[in-house]
This record gives sequence, structure tokens and C-alpha cells, in this order.
Amino acid sequence: MAIRKVLVVDDSKTELLFLTDLLQKNGFSVKTAENADDAMRRLEEEQPDLILMDVVMPGQNGFQLTRAIARNPQYASVPIIMCTSKNQETDRLWGMRQGARDYIVKPVNPAELIAKISALA
Repeated sequence: MAIRKVLVVDDSKTELLFLTDLLQKNGFSVKTAENADDAMRRLEEEQPDLILMDVVMPGQNGFQLTRAIARNPQYASVPIIMCTSKNQETDRLWGMRQGARDYIVKPVNPAELIAKISALA
């Protein structure tokens, strides 16, 4: 599956701008969401090929949202890469157990992120 459309879920406007710019420069179409409710609306409107998911957000956190998406038959095929400042191995393992396909720690290394996206395609 070619990855063209990416949904970036993060409550930090700075992070959203950085990731949007990086992804667009690499040829991806990007939609953004600042919380779980926004993310679910975007998911329903236009199913992305990939979701980049922050963990620490107000309301439902990224682990909970990842689990909800991964367990929903309508969206389970959409890969999720956790993209978070939570850098403990237990966080990475928990994210993967919730349904994430990969895990990257902020600050995001652009080459590492693009490589991880390419590995999913």
C-alpha cells in the first residue's frame, strides 16, 4: 500500500507545523487534529493511509485513541506510528500493545521518520 495521506494527531501547534512541513516536503498530503475527537472526525471524513499519534494530549490520550482505532474494524488497517516525547521502553511497549506499528521519540529525526514511513509502504 502506498502511503500518500497522513493524519497527524498532536496538541502542540509547533509539532503540527513541523511534521506537516516535513511530510509535505516529502510528497505527502497532510491533515491534522489536535485531540482525539478531532482525530476521529478526520478519520471518518477521509481515511488516511497513516496516522502519526502523539501520546500526551488533553482528554483521551494517544494510547487510548490508538487502541480505539486499532480495534475498530473500519480503521484497523490504518497503520499508526506513535510520535511522542515519552521515551521509556515501557511506553514504547505499551504503545505497540495498543496497536501502533512503530514508535518514534521526539524530537523527531526527519530521516528516521521518513524511513519508518517507507518501511510500512
